[in-house]
Amino acid sequence: MAEKDTAKKAAKADKADKPAVKGKTSNNVKKPNKVAKYFRDLRSEFKKVVWPSRKTVVNNTAVVIVTMIVTGLGVFAMDTVFAKLLETMLNFGG
Repeated sequence: MAEKDTAKKAAKADKADKPAVKGKTSNNVKKPNKVAKYFRDLRSEFKKVVWPSRKTVVNNTAVVIVTMIVTGLGVFAMDTVFAKLLETMLNFGG
C-alpha cells in the first residue's frame, strides 16, 4: 500500500516538472504590460486620496502667502541693516 502512495507521489512530481503544453516553457509565458499595470495601480491609488475642500486650500494658500511676505520683509530688513553696518565700517576705516 505504501508503495502505491509513493508511486503516485512520484508520478505527480513528474507531471509538475513538465510544462502543460508541449513546446511551451516558463520562458514563453506572456508577461503583463508594465505600462498598463502602472496606470491601473495609479488609478487605484488616486481613489485612496482624500482631497481637501476648497475652504482648506484657500486657507492654506493664504497662510503660505503671508508667511512668504513676512519672511521676505525679515530678510530685506536684515540685508538693509547689514549693508548699512558694512558701509559704516568701510567709511570709518578710510
